[in-house]
Amino acid sequence: MRKQSLILSVAVALIAFSTACKKENNVVNDRPLTAAAAAHTCGDSTISGVITSNLYLGDCKIYKLSGIVYVSNNATLTIAPGALVQGIKGAPGGTLVITRGSKINAAGTQTAPILFTSDQASPVSGDWGGIVVLGKANINQGDSALVEGIGGTPPASAYYGGTVTNDNSGVLTYVRIEYAGYELSVDNELNGLTLAGVGSGTTVHHVEVYKSKDDAFEFFGGSVSASYLIAAYPLDDMFDFDNSFSGTINYALGLSDQTRADKSQSNGIECDNLATGDSTKTPITKPVINHMTIIGLPNATLASTTTGAPSGTGRYGRGAHFRRGSRFDVRNSIFMGFNTGISLDASVGSGTGATASNTPCAYFRGLSVLDNNLVHAFSSTVAPFTIEGTSACLNSNAFYNLASALNGGFNTTDPNNDIQLVAPFGTTAAGFYPQPSGEADVYKAGAFKIGDADWTAGFSRFGN
Repeated sequence: MRKQSLILSVAVALIAFSTACKKENNVVNDRPLTAAAAAHTCGDSTISGVITSNLYLGDCKIYKLSGIVYVSNNATLTIAPGALVQGIKGAPGGTLVITRGSKINAAGTQTAPILFTSDQASPVSGDWGGIVVLGKANINQGDSALVEGIGGTPPASAYYGGTVTNDNSGVLTYVRIEYAGYELSVDNELNGLTLAGVGSGTTVHHVEVYKSKDDAFEFFGGSVSASYLIAAYPLDDMFDFDNSFSGTINYALGLSDQTRADKSQSNGIECDNLATGDSTKTPITKPVINHMTIIGLPNATLASTTTGAPSGTGRYGRGAHFRRGSRFDVRNSIFMGFNTGISLDASVGSGTGATASNTPCAYFRGLSVLDNNLVHAFSSTVAPFTIEGTSACLNSNAFYNLASALNGGFNTTDPNNDIQLVAPFGTTAAGFYPQPSGEADVYKAGAFKIGDADWTAGFSRFGN
């Protein structure tokens, strides 16, 4: 197959490439003329450096990202339905960064999803860096913060944040991101999909992150809402919220990797206001979560491992870990298969002179919400709803009693004994639906409902 190496670091080269690409792909007015283009039969094109003007990637070539590729200068990167983009393996490997003011328009469809994956014949988690979108929406670190996972002196801005709540960074729909993630240093990583300071004008739905080496999805501040998300087998957390994120997540599925766990503990949800735990910094992180299903491990032995690959010290954590001054609104969701279900962590998070403002106290005061959720945990009777550290407002027994008034808590050997999904530890979407008349069906909780269409169809991948 013919290969072309196109280094897109200046605008002149970029325009020439874009024109040639349209001609070779039989594209008129940014639309492919033939359905056969989806076979990716038009050769390879390598992209590197800084993209400074609008660029279209069709569905005929295989596009390869070499190193960290930036879309800058208010440019828009448009990616056709059915397109294939590969990250060239490296440290961090191919990575796509959409800078503030620029946009990504990756509008796949159910029948022609867009695939971002490794360039390796036998891919593994962490082959490439993933996708980073930087926006101008609110964060609690001032007007600007440097995104995690990018070292050195980048050739384009790697900062995010601002005051534009409805900022629009583009479209991500029917997209799958495979084998991404990179650890630059401890607690400084690239994820499968990083949305940093991304505003509510951005469209995100039907996106899967598969086998990321760090988190699947991480939201650093911003107000973007997203729906129909799949976090499949990440090394670290499935969904991570920080630095004043205030968007809504509707219908999402998270699946633990039973073969590996992170040294920092692998959680379903991890949520911080700030890494320092200061709950006086505003806006305060408060994700709104509706109809999420988090599946952990099928038994307590797996959930209790302390020697997980790849570090040899990997551990599984909690279904949801709310800490460091964060707040939350979680409804109609399912968490199962962890030693701890929903944890409110008071070990860090009071903020200077604000001892009643930490995460447990916010729930006690009605500033956070748990409603109509089903939560299983292995380790103890109160483990479905528990307090870590010492809170002036709540202990684990008090939290369990408060939460149990509006939610179901379970502590059984079989995590599915009471919740009753069809086959939650399997590898098909059918297994995540409720059994008729089981608790999940009665509560109408979780990401799937009896009688509803399978929203994962067409773009998703389960199993190895």
